[in-house]
Amino acid sequence: MVTATVGKGLVLGAVMLSLLAVPAQAAPQQARPRTAGLPAPDTAGLREVLRSTVAAGAPGAMARIDDDGTVYKAVRGVADRGTLRAIDTADHFRVGSVTKSFSAVVLLQLADEHKLSLDAPVNRYLPGLLPDDRITVRHVLSHRSGLYDYSNDMFAKSVAGFEAVRDKVFTYRQLVDLSLKKARTNAPGAAYSYSNTNFVVAGMLIEKLTGHPVRTEYENRIFKPLNLKDTFYVHPDTAIPGRYTKGYLTPDTAGAALVDATRQTVSWAQSAGAVISSTHDLNTFYSALLGGKLTSAARLAEMERFTPVDGSTAYGLGLRRRTLSCGVSVYGHTGAVQGYYTYAFTSKDGRRSLTAVANTSNNAEVLSAMAGTLESAFCGKQAKARRDAPAAEWNAEWHADWQEESL
Repeated sequence: MVTATVGKGLVLGAVMLSLLAVPAQAAPQQARPRTAGLPAPDTAGLREVLRSTVAAGAPGAMARIDDDGTVYKAVRGVADRGTLRAIDTADHFRVGSVTKSFSAVVLLQLADEHKLSLDAPVNRYLPGLLPDDRITVRHVLSHRSGLYDYSNDMFAKSVAGFEAVRDKVFTYRQLVDLSLKKARTNAPGAAYSYSNTNFVVAGMLIEKLTGHPVRTEYENRIFKPLNLKDTFYVHPDTAIPGRYTKGYLTPDTAGAALVDATRQTVSWAQSAGAVISSTHDLNTFYSALLGGKLTSAARLAEMERFTPVDGSTAYGLGLRRRTLSCGVSVYGHTGAVQGYYTYAFTSKDGRRSLTAVANTSNNAEVLSAMAGTLESAFCGKQAKARRDAPAAEWNAEWHADWQEESL
């Protein structure tokens, strides 16, 4: 195996910035072809994005690209502000709303098994749960149900809201009831309106149709078949298994100290956002999904029936499509949970995947900077102005999905 060091540096004397390109496994000496139709990743650009992310206030940032057999890794900053341990792409972290793709895959597999119809009312499977029989499974998975996002109120104040639920354990029904106290945002199917309530309902559907906890279904249907050894669903436990990067919540008050948000139940999210994973495993997951290894072709096509969100983004069934400055579309999900921002996307054929993570949240500058990882990974040096787009452009998309910290 040949290892080529592309870049290396030091921060605080102990924090390394590095980017490596290595074969994913032992292979013949000839180089494997790059992912068809895509330029080579811009490794220098990726390093600069992570540098900017840390400069904007993240203790650390990391990215991994899996490109049809070649792996690129980049890190900057620390995983732990106390020990100053350098962040590493092998670290575990909370993925936030990337969890929604896992939940959607389980339900699409159940549709493949004829245990679920996407266009059936949710109330067929969960009688009396929702106040409108017109709300279908498809509406829930595409954020077109109109169900209010309970987390908007829960985290109106980022730190106070988080501390109120850090150790709390909710039932799914309690979370749905919080949503139903508020008026719906639109009629079923009328409009896209991102809501964590939808994927709480998805978790309830999984457990009702299988008779098993979502953890069991994630493990048996996705984690084990894909050999995702760094991916876990530990709810309601508060600890992250193995070696992990700590997550730091930025307070609403400018200049206030970061809050270590690593330990939490994430019970307020569960099937909407409680999965723990690694950069390797998320790349493996999305590569397998878009490569047709997790569902039938027909169900994957259903997942890819996208509703426009804005000029560059669209949402399918637990899956995002994002069109970059060079015209390339990528598929995956974003994730925000207290202490972590995640981008996890792959190419249409699943042959090139990127996962990038910053270990802070509630920070618009970090969020804006991190968006550039997609441009570097998939557009290469063809990336245009979007990499340097103002924060408002990137934040508009994320704010449409989250009141801060609602995934």
